[in-house]
Amino acid sequence: QVQLVESGGGRVQPGDSLRLSCSASGFPLDQYHIGWFRLAPGKDREDLSDREGIPCISKAGNTYYADSVKGLLTISRDAAKNMVYLQMNDLKPEDTAVYFCAKGSAFLQEPFGKSWARYHRYDRWGQGTQVTVAS
Repeated sequence: QVQLVESGGGRVQPGDSLRLSCSASGFPLDQYHIGWFRLAPGKDREDLSDREGIPCISKAGNTYYADSVKGLLTISRDAAKNMVYLQMNDLKPEDTAVYFCAKGSAFLQEPFGKSWARYHRYDRWGQGTQVTVAS
């Protein structure tokens, strides 16, 4: 059974760091493109189009970042553990969101252009982990 589970969220103060983890079962993470998305407060959890694509790591190991998070987030992968990580530094209140990892579908192919950040290019999602940044 294909499943993704996020962990590592929590409540932190501005300027803190967090590392989120995405654990996969039922498929090898390093054979698929994996993206992280976030859903801002007040958005509809059931509406995938509200999710903002932030970084992606391709099966080749190439990484892609939204302009808004470059230098602040780092996506990485541990194939042996079948895990993908999202290191988040210098967190700000506007980073408060539910964070999801997602598995790229067969329609997501490199070269990506901007397609890596589009929710409809992903076919499996985790349940999300809440990150709250507040003083």
